[in-house]
Amino acid sequence: MYQQLHSLSLEKQVEALTKHLVSFNSINGTEGEARIIDELYRILKSFPYFKQHPEHLWVQTVPNDPINRKNLFAFVEGNKDSTSTIIYHSHLDTVGIEDFGLLKEHAFSSETLEEYFQTYEGNLDVQTDAKSGDWLFGRGSVDMKSGAAVHIANILYFSQHTDLLEGNLLLLFNGDEEGEHRGITAALTELERLQQEKQLHYHLAINNDFITPLYDGDNQRYIYTGTAGKLLPCFYIYGREVHVGDTLSGIDPNFIAAQITRRLHNNYKLTEIIPDELVLPPTCLYQRDNKNSYTVQTATSSQLYFNYFIYESTPEEVLERLLAETREVCKEAEEYLKEQFQHYLLVTGLPSRDLSWEIEVTSYGDYIEELQQHGINTEAIIQDTLKQSNNSDLREVCFEIVAALQEMDPEKKARVILFFAPPFLPHNYLKQTNEQNRQLQSSIEVILQNVQDETGEQFVLKKFFPYLADGSFLSIHETDDELKPLLHNFPKWEQLYPLPYDTIRKLNIPSINMGVYGKDGHKWTERVYKPYSFHVLPLLIQKTTIQLLKDFKKSSNHETVHHM
Repeated sequence: MYQQLHSLSLEKQVEALTKHLVSFNSINGTEGEARIIDELYRILKSFPYFKQHPEHLWVQTVPNDPINRKNLFAFVEGNKDSTSTIIYHSHLDTVGIEDFGLLKEHAFSSETLEEYFQTYEGNLDVQTDAKSGDWLFGRGSVDMKSGAAVHIANILYFSQHTDLLEGNLLLLFNGDEEGEHRGITAALTELERLQQEKQLHYHLAINNDFITPLYDGDNQRYIYTGTAGKLLPCFYIYGREVHVGDTLSGIDPNFIAAQITRRLHNNYKLTEIIPDELVLPPTCLYQRDNKNSYTVQTATSSQLYFNYFIYESTPEEVLERLLAETREVCKEAEEYLKEQFQHYLLVTGLPSRDLSWEIEVTSYGDYIEELQQHGINTEAIIQDTLKQSNNSDLREVCFEIVAALQEMDPEKKARVILFFAPPFLPHNYLKQTNEQNRQLQSSIEVILQNVQDETGEQFVLKKFFPYLADGSFLSIHETDDELKPLLHNFPKWEQLYPLPYDTIRKLNIPSINMGVYGKDGHKWTERVYKPYSFHVLPLLIQKTTIQLLKDFKKSSNHETVHHM
């Protein structure tokens, strides 16, 4: 591949690499995730630097992975007197191609799609972009194989100009960003190993996940100094099942689930107030009852979960907020059900019955303690459930655990049990209480201003990359005590989702996002804007790398002198 790249301009290198990578099917959950890492290894292995230093290029197998995913690492050594290191990282998996419909067989062909969209009248914006020649189409074009292409081109550049580096570069390519994040979490142990062996100081990671217009006519380029975190709060709802001929005496868990969804879904009152940031509300991702076939009995239980972004809040704050909201929802549901039953008695003339309308709300951790007080061996129930489960969906396994515990509950009262399930993504951002973070932010601002003056691009620096990104796993701000409310209410996290929290805390790597620019990520009209993504962005990352490594070295020398 080097023979094809070395005579091209930087911009043409990125374009050629992007088209090549888009042509590979690496849909999340398929063997293509491993094959594309093999191809990237082949590409990098052709570079003169890695022919000379083969030990600086290696593949890590992701342990216990169902499809044998791999991570790829490439190390470029600059000034040998400096341990300062910047990480470049990108994911190579994509979402599926079902949305392409009849064009599925062309989903990985940039040229075919560009030609198709030039005559496509279903969306004039897409047609205009296709006709301009400035956009490259295809699944993964913007999310985010173009980002990987930028990193490869810059690794090639710096491997040929190591004298510009007052430190080192470490490239990381991984998969499963669109799923359970197995790639980046496995990479943490390798980052720790490399840090110890080479005594590296990871000052910064640069991700280049895609950025996009935030409103019609928005031409600004957003740079993010951190990324949002994510919780997945889940609700197991146990009701009082009845025949439909006696429906007024029941407590329907689907009704409660619907009321919780109505209360929480897209509710901006539950979002954090952070000026000038794109802050998103909770979103319901799943809602269903436990019935597998048609009957005239109401459901005994219902399940739902939400995507819940966290920016500066802690898991404990979110848990308390959700418990309070759910208790209010259930109190309203109790009043409604009781009122309808009273109307039923008035209409039918039937005598009253001694029925409870109470719907208890509890957290998973508190429920475990309650069951244990009844003498129930909760750990045995959980382990038996895990042993018998053949479900590959970790969320469903968590629901199976809670359902098994509820089956052993002697009280069988109507209740909502709130817990957390995978994935959990920590928020990773530059806290301005830290002097190093303030200096880093200031340096980035200066770099952006200089590139803006040179190129005419309009940069806007923001705090949180508003979507999910692997950079979340490079640092964690919560202390052990602040994590307890999460882990205490996360069914068997150490078996189902064993994040190495101590390793993340030790690494403590800020992750900024300088992303490729495009439109319609995760849609069949996905496309990347070439003039910025293939020309301006690679140079921006180069300038950032050179300047920040100089700053880190100065800071390190200053600290050494200060301690002497």
